[in-house]
Amino acid sequence: MNKVVCVEFDCVFEEDSYACLIVIYGFIHYRLGGFMFEFKAEQKVFEIAGVKIGGVPGLNPTVLAGTIFYHGHKIVKDEKKGVFDKTEAERLIRLQEEFSEKTGNPCMVDVMAANPEAMRKYLEFVVEVTDKPIVIDGVTADIRIAGIEYASEIGFIDRVVYNSIVPEYRPEELEKIKETGLKAAVLLAFNTKDFTTRGRINALNELIKLAGEIGVEKPLLDTCIIDVPSLGMACRALLEIKSETGLPTGCSPHNAVSTWRGLKQKMGRQAVKPCAASANVAAAMLGADFILYGPIKDCDVVFPSVAMIDAAQAYLLFEKGIKVGKDHPLFKIA
Repeated sequence: MNKVVCVEFDCVFEEDSYACLIVIYGFIHYRLGGFMFEFKAEQKVFEIAGVKIGGVPGLNPTVLAGTIFYHGHKIVKDEKKGVFDKTEAERLIRLQEEFSEKTGNPCMVDVMAANPEAMRKYLEFVVEVTDKPIVIDGVTADIRIAGIEYASEIGFIDRVVYNSIVPEYRPEELEKIKETGLKAAVLLAFNTKDFTTRGRINALNELIKLAGEIGVEKPLLDTCIIDVPSLGMACRALLEIKSETGLPTGCSPHNAVSTWRGLKQKMGRQAVKPCAASANVAAAMLGADFILYGPIKDCDVVFPSVAMIDAAQAYLLFEKGIKVGKDHPLFKIA
């Protein structure tokens, strides 16, 4: 078996060992850590239903949101009527919470729906099963609006994150957000005119102003990933927008994997989960405060992967005399 020599730390490791990966990661941060995580703006921390999001990377663990009831999810029996396997849905939500407890990474449930009727049925179930923050998702504004209307009627609007406000928003979305008193929303940097890193940042800056006008006090900035090439630009934008605004920033790395044509055919089905874990880790390494990691069933892969990165970053803070809480991944995953 080949050996890897790490001159900086005067160590020799087996090439395929986890120790080798951790030391190489540590070496990269040893050289770049000070550069990567020095921000111009003070880093803000928001709390949603007891979950803290934001801050200097490593201080608060990355918040991970798994998606449930998405198109093609096998537990959904009729996506138009919102009929689903309640036993399996609860098991998946509990599984995510179990890995959240094991790792110290807080979790949210990202509820996806195909129409307003289904959204209300899904939310009725989820709000009773978990006390975690709920991300209201949907491919159209009508679906998302129905979700926050229901949340306001039932009385859990303070636990809701609206996903998402985009540059090409619909006026009725903003009106409903203001009417319901919703405080937390994802602002998505989907700039069709300029999809560069700077284009993303410019789009987010405009959305931040808009969010303030409609009463959104806890904006979560999403640097927008739609495919593998955009993963790099979005991760770079993570650092820049955090430095400029100080606001909690994240993304949806799984989009890079789900839109990767030929992944299964060329690399094999076994490559999907490692690639999904790698995409999420890439965002975590570059300071993502929250990650919409994809199907909730992948929590057993994503949570340990991201927790390892969070633990490594927390140890960097020790060098500056900053301590993290006992529930941090640094102390939970050993």
